[in-house]
Amino acid sequence: MSQQTVERAIGKSATRPERPMSAVRVDHDQALIEALRRREPSSAERLVETYGPRAYRLAMRITRNAQDAEEIVQDALWTIVRKIDTFRGEAAFGSWLYRIVANAAYQRVRGLRRRHSEIPLDEALPVFHEDGEHAEAIADWSRTIDNPARQTELRSALSAAMDALPEDHRIAIVLRDVEGFSTAAVAETLGLSVANVKTRVHRGRLFLRRRLAEYASTGGAVAVAAKSA
Repeated sequence: MSQQTVERAIGKSATRPERPMSAVRVDHDQALIEALRRREPSSAERLVETYGPRAYRLAMRITRNAQDAEEIVQDALWTIVRKIDTFRGEAAFGSWLYRIVANAAYQRVRGLRRRHSEIPLDEALPVFHEDGEHAEAIADWSRTIDNPARQTELRSALSAAMDALPEDHRIAIVLRDVEGFSTAAVAETLGLSVANVKTRVHRGRLFLRRRLAEYASTGGAVAVAAKSA
């Protein structure tokens, strides 16, 4: 079961944009940006209509709290309206906006010091021999991904596995694999080195891989029900 398989499973469980983040409404953004800079009365409303829904989903995925997510998006969009002149066009406008939202959400989580203590990450990672081979058999669940009858169960299992990740690893996975941020963008958003982000994402994927393998090897829906009981 490969890293690409884990990423594929995560992608199927998330609501992805129709186009890559770097290409989100590139042609239309210039008109919106100019309207914001001219302080046109309708520009703030257009900003909310264009980017509000996905910004809220992003904040929700990071904070997992509706009130926090709403406050973060409101503050972030209002900040963008007030500081639009600081946008230099070095990245796509949508990418810039989502990084602001993600950073604000991450800072909120850090400020509240939320931590998952359900299971230590090291205890849940796969065990490897010195030659890099798995020390224990890992069930291959990848063939079940495209089975419609199993997708709901898989989403539940993946959601439970994501909830069990430590916050720093979960947020890195959300930004990299769910939201499609580049590794460099994740590093910038979280204030980490690229190497640190790569480590968090790699370890998070290994954790999810093992949890989904357990799901596949212990009866699928039965295992999900048992974990949530």
